[in-house]
Amino acid sequence: MAHTIHEKKRLLTRIRRIKGQAEALEKALEQEAECIAVLQQIAAIRGAVNGLMTEVLEGHIREHLGPEAIAPEQRKEDLEQVLSALRSYLK
Repeated sequence: MAHTIHEKKRLLTRIRRIKGQAEALEKALEQEAECIAVLQQIAAIRGAVNGLMTEVLEGHIREHLGPEAIAPEQRKEDLEQVLSALRSYLK
């Protein structure tokens, strides 16, 4: 996945933000924070993970399915991999 290497710094920044949000959620639960605060933190984490997934998925599609030089067999295999990842993610 060469495209992730090109965007490595930005992806790691997103992951660190998600890690911080998860730690804040853990702290909120340990401190028995109000339900709405916990729900808001969960929603923020979900949004951040969705953003990360979107960015990586878009890069993958552009890199592996966009170029016309890709052989039809390889394109089909790459498409099946993307669809499998999406099915897993959307469960």
